[in-house]
Amino acid sequence: MHTAHAGLRCSAIPCLRYREPAAMVDWLCGAFGFERRLVVDGDGGGVAHAQLSFGNGMVMLGPVRDDAFGRLMAQPGEFRGRETQCAYLICDDPDALHAGAVAAGATVLMPLKDEDYGGRGFSCRDPEGHIWNFGSYDPWKEGDAP
Repeated sequence: MHTAHAGLRCSAIPCLRYREPAAMVDWLCGAFGFERRLVVDGDGGGVAHAQLSFGNGMVMLGPVRDDAFGRLMAQPGEFRGRETQCAYLICDDPDALHAGAVAAGATVLMPLKDEDYGGRGFSCRDPEGHIWNFGSYDPWKEGDAP
């Protein structure tokens, strides 16, 4: 076991780039229930950076740009809709979240279902192609591990 970082407190925050970040901030808040924590205006009325919270979690997003960080990333449409990573968000009521996502036009990739390992969840795609996974399975809770 590696102990060099024992006691170090860390949090994981997914970072995404969008072609239309202002529209996606609105969509993510409406479809999934994210809350605006910080939205920084960019040139021409767009969004330069946004921090959206979801319970005690967060995502950060910004525009697709040809800069040092942007060249490290690709958009799902560049690879026939495939992703190299995606986020799993724990929610108390996946049925209600699923209904909101579908009403907002999310493309359901894996239907809402009870999982063999516990919990209930689904996977969907947002309008720009990023994949989101939501479920009630909480690996932080004791006794929830498969």
